[in-house]
Amino acid sequence: MNKDFQLWCFGDAHVGTDLKRGRESLADAIRDSEELFEWDIAIDVGDMSGSQGLPDDDEGREVVRQFGTLKKHERERIYSVCGNHDRGGIHDIPAVWWQKWIDPFGEYIKSSGVDPTKRSFSVEGSWDRYSFRTGNLLFLMMSDINEPSQKIGRGDLGGNPSGVVSGETFQWWKRMVESNPDSIIVSAHHYMLKDTTVASGEWEGVVKDDNGNWHSGYHGYKERGTPQGSSYLYFVDSTPDAQAFEQYLADHPGAVDIWLGGHTHAHPDALNGNKSHIETKWGTHFINVAALTRYHSNSAFPNPPKSRLLTFTEGSNQLKIQCYMHTDEFKAKGWYDTAERILTLSHSFRI
Repeated sequence: MNKDFQLWCFGDAHVGTDLKRGRESLADAIRDSEELFEWDIAIDVGDMSGSQGLPDDDEGREVVRQFGTLKKHERERIYSVCGNHDRGGIHDIPAVWWQKWIDPFGEYIKSSGVDPTKRSFSVEGSWDRYSFRTGNLLFLMMSDINEPSQKIGRGDLGGNPSGVVSGETFQWWKRMVESNPDSIIVSAHHYMLKDTTVASGEWEGVVKDDNGNWHSGYHGYKERGTPQGSSYLYFVDSTPDAQAFEQYLADHPGAVDIWLGGHTHAHPDALNGNKSHIETKWGTHFINVAALTRYHSNSAFPNPPKSRLLTFTEGSNQLKIQCYMHTDEFKAKGWYDTAERILTLSHSFRI
């Protein structure tokens, strides 16, 4: 009998925001996942913090406490990237809060509790870009960073909402893609690429009123930031609207099987910008898995807490994607069958 490998994907827990309303966004999802479905490892696409300023240690301790809800899985079975709300200040050690409390390499075990020797699959790289592998599945994990050429950032701005990676990260990603043509490549970043999934286009993260003025929409309107790119990976190596990943994928269709991201918290049926949560472009399947939070959103854009389960089957090139609803305010709690998809991979999965 062929074996399944099940990947639980979630993001945007915004733990502090929901806790103020008496809800444990991360812990509730963990309890659901361990009681109601099976998974082997999980991908967290970032935004553990709900702070509009700099994330603090109290929220970090709360994140670790909620991770402690895990009973059937080790904490080390969850692989994370840094989101924009997890960034530190522009003059801090890069992602100092996220490294201290989320800590993919277990370098801050006293605060994070992460023991790298317990990883199911060992990680290679650095906090802002690392990889791991199981069978012929190769995961390329990229964190969001502060844009280094700007003088404003999280803390004094509330956080430029546009996505950022360094040029070094892009070059690393390209080398990894090109040196692993026989792998099923899964890229993960907090942001989606431009014009791929729901509301990921230019200016689609904010809204314009009848007088032509811009306001917060899915994302905060930061006039001194780059609101036009608030809903996608906007900067690469300090180049605005760089589209480096998009151009590479357009030139190398099918080189990457999956791009996992979040950032935009949308209703599972939303089609803002005529794009859904799951779209295929340049031979790559783009999957927005967000969000676990119930309350960290603009009231005009309600977000039902949800996550995705990806099932890879040994010997098959078919990928099953399911959407789990973690509350029942908007849809019944449980599997949302309308959002289920079957996608074709470039290679059959091998364990």
